[in-house]
Amino acid sequence: MTASPPSPADETQRVLLVLTNLPDHDAALSLASALVEARLAACANVLAPCTSVYRWQAAVETAREVPVLLKTTVARYAELEAAIRARHPYELPEIVAVPVERGLAGYLAWVGAETSPPSD
Repeated sequence: MTASPPSPADETQRVLLVLTNLPDHDAALSLASALVEARLAACANVLAPCTSVYRWQAAVETAREVPVLLKTTVARYAELEAAIRARHPYELPEIVAVPVERGLAGYLAWVGAETSPPSD
């Protein structure tokens, strides 16, 4: 037995936690503000700087970065990803989406409402 794909209405309610890292606080705050203003994210948390260790172009690198956590819906993810890519200073930005399996019903509904495209 196969499950049917979610209906478009379901996608407006399915919440994602999207993670990205930026090189400094100003860039992180600017991106977060732009995404919330555009209703692509209901909320953005700009976290304290961290140290990232990663392999890039065959070398192990270390960089100080500012993590940003974004709350959005499945329905808005493609637009959110495109907006991050358009504004992100990195050649290959980290953009990772994690499905929210459970949460406070009122909060999850708020995320859906705040990321709904504005009606004309």
